[in-house]
Amino acid sequence: MATATGKIETKDSLVSLLEENSEKLLTCVHCGLCLPACPTYRELGNENDSPRGRIYLMRAVVEGKVGLGESFINHIDLCLGCRACESVCPSGVPYGHLLESARAEVSRAKADRGSVSERILRLFLNQVFTRPRLLRAGMALTRLLRDSGLARLALESSLVTGRLRFALALLLASRTPIRRRGERRPVEAHSDDALRVACLRGCVMDGLFKEANLATERVLDRNGCKVVEAIDQACCGALHSHAGQIEQARSLARKNIDAFQKSDCDRVIVNAAGCGAAMKEYAALLSDDPEYRESAREFSSKVRDISEFLMELGVEPPAGRLSRRVAYDAPCHLIHAQRIAHAPIDLLRAVPGLEIVPLAGYESCCGGAGIYNLQHQELSGAILSEKLDSIRAAGADTIATGNPGCIMQIG
Repeated sequence: MATATGKIETKDSLVSLLEENSEKLLTCVHCGLCLPACPTYRELGNENDSPRGRIYLMRAVVEGKVGLGESFINHIDLCLGCRACESVCPSGVPYGHLLESARAEVSRAKADRGSVSERILRLFLNQVFTRPRLLRAGMALTRLLRDSGLARLALESSLVTGRLRFALALLLASRTPIRRRGERRPVEAHSDDALRVACLRGCVMDGLFKEANLATERVLDRNGCKVVEAIDQACCGALHSHAGQIEQARSLARKNIDAFQKSDCDRVIVNAAGCGAAMKEYAALLSDDPEYRESAREFSSKVRDISEFLMELGVEPPAGRLSRRVAYDAPCHLIHAQRIAHAPIDLLRAVPGLEIVPLAGYESCCGGAGIYNLQHQELSGAILSEKLDSIRAAGADTIATGNPGCIMQIG
């Protein structure tokens, strides 16, 4: 996500953003519909940990009523960024954009105070995720840890505790049940008017869920699309935006726009909800960039979630049959940020043999939220507990979702 204002790293940017959206903010009827939709408010019961409360805090900061103290930082940090509040807000308050602007302020304040955790986060986001070779090497080592059995051994021993233990559990949950089939085999012939589609490989998807990426390409092939490669693509920048590293997110957006333009694709296909939401908002992210403004708008108009695209195209049902009871859990950045609710379920219904069972609270956050589960393990666990109770009650043998972080959190 992004804003349409200037340099978000400065305090003036938060002021500008709030002033720009003052009409929407001031027309808030204080209905409180966002409160029950907010997972952190439901768990903590604190108005300051609700969307309405956090907006009050943002306004208080820019109006000079409160400073960027620990209280402000903590309440902003505790937000999942799930954007469920946007789906229920009758006034259309752009909470997600406001949150990321506030987080840029929080990031700067933490850095000024010498926060070690902030330095580590910036190191990984700005020095690893922006360097493809280094990222690939890191992911290769991570897969080795996962697939060699070392992660399982460490988890089952008493050698690791706390966040490291939970991180190992997340890693093990990324193991795929998809039978390995090697590289995608392209369909030999396509009609002259076949849509040219390029897929975002992604960081976590390519590193830990590559079989899902290959399966996505096979499905696109089967449905008559010509899959082309965007060779120089980079991280989508979603994690950077969420962490307040907006300038780095802009840099990554420019790289992706250039890479996908070179592929001459008609559509950009994404199979990770968080990445898709970020890329659909490149137009807003680069709205003040005269060189990329128009190309960003054109790029964002081409981005499609895989389920969204297949239902638009008219999916060809698979030839095989899969007899399973499946419950669908909606990723927040698919149902709330992209407002895609029905396409994933309709796509599942197209698979012969699947029985779709309802999941109470399917639209509510699982508590993963990027790296939130590592930063706020206790609160994330409490939110996850509610989700797991619903999953057990559904009686499904398979949970389907469209985001790697959700898979790892629930798994």
